[in-house]
Amino acid sequence: MRLSTGLAATLLLAACAHIVPPPGGPEDRLAPVLTATTPDSVASLPGFKGSVEFWFDEVVSEGQQPNFGLGTGTLEKLILLSPALEVPNVKWRRSRLVVSPRGGWLPNTTYRVELLPGIQDLRNNTLKHGAVVTFTTGTELPTDTLRGRAVDWTTSRAAPGALVMAVLEPDSLAYRTTADSTGRFVLGPLPHGEYLVYAVLDQNRNLRQDLRESFDSLRVAAGRDSVGELWAFRHDSTAARIRDLGVADSVTITAGFTVHLDPTQRLDPDSVQVLALPDSVPLVVLGALPTEAFDSAFPPAPPKRDTTAADTTAVDTVATPAPADTAATRPRTRLTGPRAPARDTTDMAPLTTRPKLSDQLRIRVAEPLVSEGRYLVRLLGLRTVSGVEGPASLSLIAPIRRPPPATPDTTAVSDSTQPPPPTTPPPVR
Repeated sequence: MRLSTGLAATLLLAACAHIVPPPGGPEDRLAPVLTATTPDSVASLPGFKGSVEFWFDEVVSEGQQPNFGLGTGTLEKLILLSPALEVPNVKWRRSRLVVSPRGGWLPNTTYRVELLPGIQDLRNNTLKHGAVVTFTTGTELPTDTLRGRAVDWTTSRAAPGALVMAVLEPDSLAYRTTADSTGRFVLGPLPHGEYLVYAVLDQNRNLRQDLRESFDSLRVAAGRDSVGELWAFRHDSTAARIRDLGVADSVTITAGFTVHLDPTQRLDPDSVQVLALPDSVPLVVLGALPTEAFDSAFPPAPPKRDTTAADTTAVDTVATPAPADTAATRPRTRLTGPRAPARDTTDMAPLTTRPKLSDQLRIRVAEPLVSEGRYLVRLLGLRTVSGVEGPASLSLIAPIRRPPPATPDTTAVSDSTQPPPPTTPPPVR
């Protein structure tokens, strides 16, 4: 009995141990190669009861985190099973991965199993691309494809790795994929129909849309393949409140808000009130705009030209003329072979198809603010980027305005012909 118990413990420890690469031999720097997938993609398999398998040309790593169905396992993070939203069963079988849904395959359903980039071998060589297996369990073969790009609106840049979900209407079946390093995605083949497409900034990388994560959505008609750009932003159901007020100059007030504002909204001057307290005397408001639009509408005055000092620099008429451009006078260049092509930075530059998000406004008034004066700033009908409208108000104390320091007069010439004033010698003690 004791021998059987010890043998069982030994087998259990051997099963739990991680496989390590054998010592010696040439160093392996090649990533594992995906050699086959089962079942065949795109296939119709009514009554399918098996598993989806990904086969490699060598033993792959189990990863550091075990796969217990919580979505935290190393291999679980590399598998997207659609349309199921729960974490699938992912089993490691040395040189292959075996995937199946926890509740079994449903009949008359189109399934999409995607292996994301990131699988490693025992020497941590990483496979840079993934694979997709699509099949049906009795319904028609899928034919539609959705293409688009995910953008982070807070930075106006592409969102690499963004979670993309296409929800088939009216069945509410969600098919998922992730955007590439440029924010672009291709999701297909999918069942024919109308889709509500989401782009989510998956901050915790759990391949799910969680609360407070930025997203954008667009409804795509049946038969249309282009989604366009999805500009993800943080949605909020509360109205904007003024976070702080400041003074940029004597006629400009800066206002910061708790949420991003609708960048397309232009407040009417009548919707912006600046009241001088305590008598609530209104000041004339010329405009309230985001920073970029404000700088265009109210450009700063050019600096005044200093006309006090005349330019008396004489023209040098005796300068040596420039030498003629000959082969002997040209600088020698070192030949280094063909020039490398310039790096393409178009995918990394900020996008300009939408205005930038901002949580600030600049308010221009017609008369200067009084030094240490108290004012009440009130905005009516202010709209957030989520479309929530409401008033916002806050009081302001204008800073102390001090005159600039006087410039010393250096134009006066001292009279050197006058004797210096007499000096009194120190008393002798």
